[in-house]
Amino acid sequence: MNDRVAVSIEPGEPRRVRPPRRVNDVAVNLAHGSGGRAMRDLIEDVFVSAFDNPTLAALEDQAVFALADLAARGDRLAFTTDSYVVDPLFFPGGDIGTLAVSGTVNDLAVCGATPLYLSCAVVIEEGLAVDVLRRVAASMQRIALEAGVAIVTGDTKVVERGCADKLFVNTAGIGVVRRDVSISARNARPGDVVIVNGFLGDHGAAILVARQQLALDADIKSDCCPLNGLIAAMLDVCPRIHCLRDATRGGVATVLNEFAQSSRVRIRLDETALPLREPVQGACEILGLDPLYLANEGKLVAVVPADAAQQVLTAMRAHPAGREAAVIGTVEACDEGAEEGLVVMQTTFGGQRIVDMLVGEQLPRIC
Repeated sequence: MNDRVAVSIEPGEPRRVRPPRRVNDVAVNLAHGSGGRAMRDLIEDVFVSAFDNPTLAALEDQAVFALADLAARGDRLAFTTDSYVVDPLFFPGGDIGTLAVSGTVNDLAVCGATPLYLSCAVVIEEGLAVDVLRRVAASMQRIALEAGVAIVTGDTKVVERGCADKLFVNTAGIGVVRRDVSISARNARPGDVVIVNGFLGDHGAAILVARQQLALDADIKSDCCPLNGLIAAMLDVCPRIHCLRDATRGGVATVLNEFAQSSRVRIRLDETALPLREPVQGACEILGLDPLYLANEGKLVAVVPADAAQQVLTAMRAHPAGREAAVIGTVEACDEGAEEGLVVMQTTFGGQRIVDMLVGEQLPRIC
């Protein structure tokens, strides 16, 4: 958090760190970003108290790890970062804090990495209630504990009123990739099977309902959750998973187009196999939205060899994040002279249509 706790170390005595300071202000003001005592109080009260681990508690300008500990877990380092700007900050099933940790954990896990350490940087608009920050930090720590990661460093900035929309969060993460895994969007092969881990579009639909801009009365919650435990279970039974990605902005359709184009294959979907909740499907029909393009925050798309598909599906359904896992399509070779990189939907009416990559945006400020 780019500020240090004052400590006193006497010869021969253990290090003593004083109790965290407490913020007395109701709302964040510009002094909380000044680098002085007000900023230190905010960091210690809101973030250090919530995240509570020895690496962060030192409040150095960086977190330091032993390379030997990392190397013992795998042979490659994975590093990712993402920023979160969702509106509203709190929605059914989660908030900007659960999004930030889950999203970064999932971005690491889909390459076969074990997520280990996260950073947390926040841009706060002047006037935001301090209790809102406390709620967000508590959510981040809850998901971090669930995912088995530690938030070990970060940064705090405060901008003038009107220069941001309440709160922006950036999280970066590092993890170690398992030695027996090689996952890439370029690895899809004809005959492979396409699997998702459950109902599609829940997050996008939940945000739409939470904004209360439309008269929709639907009980829809975001699917926001960390997927590293599910992915570990999948890799345990099939280290040969070819492609794996979480379907966030742009939805499943965009992920599949990326796979098809990178692997120079065609992917065929079965519309009757798509797992959709009735309220999500109903909202999409009313509003003219396609659930394949709706954002998800707890859904992945996997392309696996056909001979391992049943094992992977069984492992997924045994995990809480994969109970509704389903096969939704297959990978095909492109005929000579045919266009590569297409995703084709076999419709419920017996015809077919091309599922293109998302153009423009269906919903703004989704994650």
